Amino acid sequence: MRRLVTASAAAAALVLSGLFAQQALAQDKKAAPKATMKVLQDNAKVRAYEVSFAPGAENKSVPASSTRVVRAIAGGTLERTYADGKKEKVTYKTGQVRINEASPAFTTKNIGKSEIKLYIVQVK
Repeated sequence: MRRLVTASAAAAALVLSGLFAQQALAQDKKAAPKATMKVLQDNAKVRAYEVSFAPGAENKSVPASSTRVVRAIAGGTLERTYADGKKEKVTYKTGQVRINEASPAFTTKNIGKSEIKLYIVQVK
C-alpha cells in the first residue's frame, strides 16, 4: 500500500512538473507587442498618422510605396527587416524630421529600451 501511495505521488509530481514546463514555454513564446497607429487625417492626397513603438514592439510588413515625411516625437532606434532578410537600423533623434522615399516592404521593431513615437505624413 505504501509503495502504491509513493508511486502515485511520484506520478502526480511528474504530471505537475510537465504542466509547469509547458506553461513556462508558452510564456517564453509570447508574441512581441505590436506598434499602434492612430490616423489623424486622411484624404485623397495624403494621410497623417502617429505610430508608437513600445520597447520590443513591432509592426507587420507593409509596403512603403510612397514618400513619407517623418518627425520623431520621441526618438529611438528601429530595426527594419526586409523580405529578403536584409536588416537595417534606423535611429531617430527627438524632433528630427526625415523624408523617407518609397521602398520595398519591411517589418519594423523597436530595439531600444524606451517608447518611440513618430508623426508621419504619407503622400498618396
